[in-house]
Amino acid sequence: MESQPKPLVWQMIKEAVEVHGNRTTNLAVRDWILEHYPGVNVNTVLNQIIVCTVNHPSRVHYKENNAPRRCDDTYDFLFRTAPGKLEMYDPRLHGEWQIALNEKGVLYVRELKESSLDRKEPLNNVGGSCLEARQLRAYLAKHLYLIEEGLELYVDVSGNDGVGYPTDFGPVDILALDKSGTFVVVKVEGDNFPDVSSGQILKYRNWVRRHLAQGKPVRSYLVGSQIPDHVRYSLADCNDLFLKEYDLSLTLRDIPKINDIAVSPSLGKNLQDMPQNA
Repeated sequence: MESQPKPLVWQMIKEAVEVHGNRTTNLAVRDWILEHYPGVNVNTVLNQIIVCTVNHPSRVHYKENNAPRRCDDTYDFLFRTAPGKLEMYDPRLHGEWQIALNEKGVLYVRELKESSLDRKEPLNNVGGSCLEARQLRAYLAKHLYLIEEGLELYVDVSGNDGVGYPTDFGPVDILALDKSGTFVVVKVEGDNFPDVSSGQILKYRNWVRRHLAQGKPVRSYLVGSQIPDHVRYSLADCNDLFLKEYDLSLTLRDIPKINDIAVSPSLGKNLQDMPQNA
């Protein structure tokens, strides 16, 4: 008899939450899935929990949620009650949620009943280069293959993902795992490249190695538009740290002029019936 194919990971998660009475924890979901579906990647499970949680701010970092929409789709069935705790999403209890765009074109999550001004990211007092780096970080988080094939965002058992992951020295821009499960630290800079960048990425790397990787090697990437020589010299002897520069491209497309747009018969008749100026 042929074995039944495994369900998709989001379906496993939904099943696990239902088995636990529609209210449980990330750890309980993870353990139940590993027991009933051996061989499933743990980090994929934790990532998919974020993808399916309507009020998790980091869900916008995933391709399933890369456009504005109301949260009434396949991937909208969990609600985060506290870090590491979740329950089945019910709009009657939790309100209606959506993925929206702020005035800078950055995706974020909000409850529909709230004013659009209530939940916008605080963008004042943010310089242009800092905002550019943040937008680049958000883009790279959704397209990790641009940094390295096979990378996946790290997610801890409390449901915190690897975008802006907290450390004792400030947040890591992107914390990921490679195909072999090795931690990868990514620091992203915009047009301006401060002198402290090389020291920061080394601090992040060593913190991750001691607190998350249990002493195992950690690899790193420093990404910027132009990496200056003084940074390259500072990191020259770091064999597990790699430098990447990015290029931005712009494409233009032709659009028809008003005269080139076909007019429907009814609209044409209405235009003919309009009085003409003498």
